[in-house]
Amino acid sequence: MIAVITAGGRVHGAFAEAIGTDVKALAPIGPRALIDAAIDAARATGAEHISIVGGDAVRKHCAGRVDEIIPEDAGGRENLRRAISRAADRPLLLMTSDLPFIEDESLGAFVRAARGAKVALPVTSEAEYVAAYPGAPPHATAIGGERVVNGSVAFFASGVGARVLPAAQRLFDARKSLWRMALLLGPRLATRFALGRLTIADIEHRAADVLGVRAVAVRNSSPALCYDVDTLEDYRYAISRTTPD
Repeated sequence: MIAVITAGGRVHGAFAEAIGTDVKALAPIGPRALIDAAIDAARATGAEHISIVGGDAVRKHCAGRVDEIIPEDAGGRENLRRAISRAADRPLLLMTSDLPFIEDESLGAFVRAARGAKVALPVTSEAEYVAAYPGAPPHATAIGGERVVNGSVAFFASGVGARVLPAAQRLFDARKSLWRMALLLGPRLATRFALGRLTIADIEHRAADVLGVRAVAVRNSSPALCYDVDTLEDYRYAISRTTPD
């Protein structure tokens, strides 16, 4: 299995001032940088090759710790292509670099559960998320009659990444808008979403139609795979949980 960690995200203003860099992956979390948790978890989970998509600062930080640094592009969509294309005929674990609580036990459990699928994403319930991170900034999404939090890792079986790349890039473009993502599901499911009737099973079936492979949401995944740092508020909460009083 190959692991590719994307580390091209930039922050600005108060966020950049707080972490001392505009590279989010290098934000300090206790004695190490944010990206280090992803590298350590990927290695412990059995990744035989770890690649990082990032710039010069990331290259310098990760020197000697990973197998390859893939030069970043200004566009996130191109970075996604570079990441997925690296897998070739090997299983791919695609990860973001902003998961402060990720560790090998939670990541390994997800990979084991994902092995029977062609594409898999972790999902946890809002209740599990809140229990793990009380007082954290909210990240839940309403899907039908339940509220869930999506993870920031993905598993692709051998040879699948290149086949699903166009669809994955469209999803990347729409990732910040629930409505845009719903529209990618087609008019019937977009209507179900608008009416509050869309289920995870609906999404899995539609994804299989679009991708041409079996795609699953791995329920009851660890909240550690779902807490990512998008904002300064997210970062400050992570610091409060990882820094001794």
